[in-house]
Amino acid sequence: MRLFLYVVLVVALLLGGGSYVWLNQPFALSSATVDLSIEPGTNGRDAAAAVVDAGVPVNATLLYLWFRLSGQSRQIRAGSYELDRETTPRSLLQKLVRGEEALRSVTLVEGWNFRQVREALAKAEQLKPDSQLLAPEAIMSQLGKPGVPAEGHFFPDTYTYSKGSSDMAVLKRALHAMDKRLAAAWALRTPQSPIKTPEDALILASIVEKETGSPKDRPSIAAVFCNRLQIGMRLQTDPTVIYGLGASFDGDLRKRDLLTDTPWNTYTRVGLPPTPIAMPGKASLLAAVQPAPIKALYFVARGNGSSQFSNSLDEHNRAVNKYQRGQ
Repeated sequence: MRLFLYVVLVVALLLGGGSYVWLNQPFALSSATVDLSIEPGTNGRDAAAAVVDAGVPVNATLLYLWFRLSGQSRQIRAGSYELDRETTPRSLLQKLVRGEEALRSVTLVEGWNFRQVREALAKAEQLKPDSQLLAPEAIMSQLGKPGVPAEGHFFPDTYTYSKGSSDMAVLKRALHAMDKRLAAAWALRTPQSPIKTPEDALILASIVEKETGSPKDRPSIAAVFCNRLQIGMRLQTDPTVIYGLGASFDGDLRKRDLLTDTPWNTYTRVGLPPTPIAMPGKASLLAAVQPAPIKALYFVARGNGSSQFSNSLDEHNRAVNKYQRGQ
């Protein structure tokens, strides 16, 4: 009987003038924010209880009755939410019904290698480090790409996620984004290109990404490497050598490094390296499949971010003397 009277009084409160005040009165939170997790399949009563369990000072029964009387109790969405001191019973329900989760973001930068990607994910706020103890091969297997190298296969972009999400979910989205971007670029491939597979296009794009100082030079840099591949000339590109040195690289590329053979040393080996060396962006992907229509075999940095392209070794040596040696 007491419970029935209590419910009647609560309903009367909600139906009366006091309901407006209560619905629009911010919760008296003890901290600046409160994290609220609503699990899939949670009903209105359990959602109200979850709010209280999260540390919000509100009567669970009263809150549940508000959910019910609003007619939106069954529209509450699962997710991770963040409540602040401006949150009221009314705005709380709106947040839960709209699924306005507390989102964070992590940015994967063009030209990063997979080690740098993992470091960024490890530092990302409120992101579960489910991949941190896994080898790259194991990560790719769990993402449905067994035998595919992790390097270069994640698209550089900013990815949002709800608090408490797994870093594997972010990697999965980045993987699918790269698959989509690579397929789109491959569909635009120049027919006479020496690049025969999408994977080779990804590898070349990663080299272009690391070699490019000025965005407008990307197609021309891609052309130099494509021209060399056409005639069987070594690519001789420093970023692949640096990648092959791995953690032993101290920031200073020496002559002995150029002579030390690794699968990625394009001074000692002909053709493309076995894997990408970084994450290429959209522009580098397009440059790899649509190189500029030039015959250049060499390029050298001008010192202002752009490159000077040459068709012959004599031209190249003169450019080196001018731009690198000041002669």
